[in-house]
Amino acid sequence: MKNVLYVFLGGGIGSVLRYVLCLLIPSSSFPAATFVVNITGSFLIGLFAALYGMQPTAQSGHQALLLFLTTGLCGGFTTFSTFSKESYSLIQQQQWPLFFIYVFTSVALCIGGTALGFYFGK
Repeated sequence: MKNVLYVFLGGGIGSVLRYVLCLLIPSSSFPAATFVVNITGSFLIGLFAALYGMQPTAQSGHQALLLFLTTGLCGGFTTFSTFSKESYSLIQQQQWPLFFIYVFTSVALCIGGTALGFYFGK
């Protein structure tokens, strides 16, 4: 039951951080706030995974911290659902170049961010 509390607390903090960051980053036709949030969160999850262990379910002394940081904080901070909604909105507006730039650079930079975070964490 404590693990659920760690995820809950981290998720709440991550969601509030995302909200504040989205207020600070103006978005026009390109969803810059979600773009920055997801890349930053991807870097952080790679960093935390490298520092404290790859799997939150792994039996380690850092299990609670890893659940708080990865599943909770990064899970609440990043947002695949908003990414999907914004991508679909670009399709509806027939903003094809912007759609492809947003989707492909988001995926590539998020994976790259995770790898970079993992690299720095090792």
